[in-house]
This record gives sequence, structure tokens and C-alpha cells, in this order.
Amino acid sequence: MSDTHTDVPSVISAPLPIPVPLEEHRACPVTDVLRRVGDRWSVLIMILLGKRSYRFNELHRSIEGISQRMLTRTLRGLEHDGLVSRTVHPTIPPTVEYDLTPLGRTLLKPLSALADWAVLHGADIATARKRHAAR
Repeated sequence: MSDTHTDVPSVISAPLPIPVPLEEHRACPVTDVLRRVGDRWSVLIMILLGKRSYRFNELHRSIEGISQRMLTRTLRGLEHDGLVSRTVHPTIPPTVEYDLTPLGRTLLKPLSALADWAVLHGADIATARKRHAAR
């Protein structure tokens, strides 16, 4: 970012080849993170785990409409990415608890900024969609 244009967002000021090579787009860390948080359930699960840790069944009951299989897949993906930790407690039967990792907690602030933007501009987007559909 230049010293004279400090208010230019980094996504705009970053150099980008034209045309953008497909492999570069696939390898982009931003694209990778957006794939993770852009799915149907990851952000909601991260928000819940940002408040406190949850046992699997407790988390499943807290999210209407998610299947056990999809919750398992989403938690595994978040764990694979280092955003969620899974702790098995040696009880009978074993108790499994999920929580955000320190890395996962660092994602809450950007997610909050995106959520704030969406709330602020939700009506504008709805109006634009209606205008577009009326054409």
C-alpha cells in the first residue's frame, strides 16, 4: 500500500495479474478461507464456539436443520484447518468437546466485520435484488 493512499483496501492495492491464472486463484489463501467460511454451517458453528465450548450433541441441538453427518463433516473441516479443537474426555461413555483454537478466535473479528457490513447493507442488497428481478 502506498504512503499517499492509506485508505485503499489491501484487496484493491495488491498486485493482480490479468487475466488471473486459474491456479493462482485456486492457491490464493483468501479464496481458501472463503471456501471454508462460505459454506452453509461453518460461520454459525464458529460463532457458537466463540461463546463457549460445546459437546457434540449439545451443538447439534443448538443448530436447527443440520444433520449429524453434516455437523461432523463441518467440525472435521474446521478442525483440519486448525480453527476448532476436539477434546475427548475419558468418561464412560467418552465425552467429546469442541472449542475454538487460538487461531479460530482470531477469525472472529473479521467475521464480525463482515456480519456488521451485512446488517448495515442488507436492505440495500434486498432493494438491488428486487430492482434486478423487476427488469
